[in-house]
Amino acid sequence: MKKQRLYLPVPVRLLIGILVFFTGFACFPANVFSQDGLPSVSLFDGKTLAGWKTIVAGDQPLWTVVDGKITGGNGIDKVKSNSYLCTEKEFEDFELRFLFRLSGDASGGMINSGVQYRSAIKGGDIIGYQADIGNGYWGDIYDEHRRGQLVAGDLTVLKKLLKEDGWNSYIVRVIGNRHELYINGVKTADYVEKDNNIPSKGVIGVQLHSGGAAKIEISDITITEF
Repeated sequence: MKKQRLYLPVPVRLLIGILVFFTGFACFPANVFSQDGLPSVSLFDGKTLAGWKTIVAGDQPLWTVVDGKITGGNGIDKVKSNSYLCTEKEFEDFELRFLFRLSGDASGGMINSGVQYRSAIKGGDIIGYQADIGNGYWGDIYDEHRRGQLVAGDLTVLKKLLKEDGWNSYIVRVIGNRHELYINGVKTADYVEKDNNIPSKGVIGVQLHSGGAAKIEISDITITEF
């Protein structure tokens, strides 16, 4: 028997086509930097520094919450020595995302910051990887208090998008021995750690560098653990 073809009205066919179109897109991950099914967790409640601590007790006045942002320094008073605000929890493989703004008066010295990861606190120092922030160091991977600069940030594309005294976004993605940094969605560094003696787990921390009258602001800081 010859089957009858079902003819649907044009509006119905258009609606079905639209649904199929968008359903097809839904099959692809919305973000190329994250993995499906893994939740992102905020590391900051927007009101307090709960879950964070300074590595030097006397540095606590340098770190505050201002307008819902983690704030180090005030951009007026000169920073006498490096200060770090760190998570109480340690992390290993993850994708860290946050917004940041570095500002201040450079006439009296260096204006610089960075975010530590897979780092260890020993005495009054922190040892470990840093996603660098600041002129001359944008997007570098630096090994704080250990080996120094590991990778210089590639600014070929980033220099067109970077807002040096405004808000920018950072992504730190580290899985196994591979480290990737992105600023404003542009990859600045891709590093493979070849030294198996380097710890692969540690705290996350925000640095306020000594030198000038610096201020670092961090907001919307989330982590996805793999």
